Amino acid sequence: MKHVQLISVCGLLAVLPSLEAAPAPAPEGGAETTSITNPVVPRGADPWVIRHGDAYYLCQSRGGRGVFVNRFTRLQDIGQGEWKRIWQPPAGTAYSREIWAPELHFLQGKWWVYVAADDGENANHRMYVLEGSSDDPQAEFRFRGRIAAPTDRWAIDGTVLELPDSRIYFIWSGWEGEVNVAQHLYIAPMSNPWTISGERVRISSPELPWELNGRPLINEGPEALWNGERLFLIYSASGSWTDDYCLGQLTWSGGDPLDPASWVKKPTPVFSKTRDVFGPGHCSFVKSRDGLEDWIIYHSARSSGAGWNRRINLQRFGWNADGSPEFGHPIAAGVPMPAPSGD
Repeated sequence: MKHVQLISVCGLLAVLPSLEAAPAPAPEGGAETTSITNPVVPRGADPWVIRHGDAYYLCQSRGGRGVFVNRFTRLQDIGQGEWKRIWQPPAGTAYSREIWAPELHFLQGKWWVYVAADDGENANHRMYVLEGSSDDPQAEFRFRGRIAAPTDRWAIDGTVLELPDSRIYFIWSGWEGEVNVAQHLYIAPMSNPWTISGERVRISSPELPWELNGRPLINEGPEALWNGERLFLIYSASGSWTDDYCLGQLTWSGGDPLDPASWVKKPTPVFSKTRDVFGPGHCSFVKSRDGLEDWIIYHSARSSGAGWNRRINLQRFGWNADGSPEFGHPIAAGVPMPAPSGD
């Protein structure tokens, strides 16, 4: 996500791991016969990928041109299928410009898109909802309206958390007040896919050393990741324009999601820069076609100091003994990885 500020890189990581570690082994039952390499999309950011039926869908914005959805059948072919524009903002509105990080969700039997937009002034960024018109996520969406808590402050990177009992919550990155000092993560209850039904609650703030690179201070890009009954919230931290942009983790304790005490922050980042990959962040998660593997899709800077000039990558990840995700280190461009199982 873009934040027009001066760059301040603290460089807290004194020793960086090598990227040449071997990728995760292929699952039992057959050897991999093909390999893939990063980047899978040479230029792009904020990759939201969802699997539905026999296809994957990549949802992205393209400046003031609107929101686009790409359909592809193999995970390794991300971005290579047919693109369709599902929504174009009208000119001269509060949501005509700076369209950021759309997410495509299938909730309560219908497609929805959550996207940040403004009128050309970053301070006016808010979250908006688009409603699908059919079972096809590449069909035209209609503008449903703003989605906001009663405080209605600056907001970006909204996502929906759906619990097993069908309760839904909106989670996003926002300002505490009306001045751009820091971005925090907030959660609020939803009465339906287009309505927040209660006040927001702050569940994370940039406070640890690895979250403090660059100004303003940033927590953003929250994404829910389930492992059975265990829930993790993976988010991006530090300045998005810095090499130190990285992923952090909140673990849900199983209590009330609206109670900040129900979210426990891991004291170290879970995915961060290496000698070859810089600013890895803003991710989404999908299964391989056969459902046997977990994959993270994320963006990174094209080179050290490239800031918002980004590319899209993917790689397989595993799970620790305690059920938490183990992402390892970002795999460098050009290093072969086994193709997703089932592809």
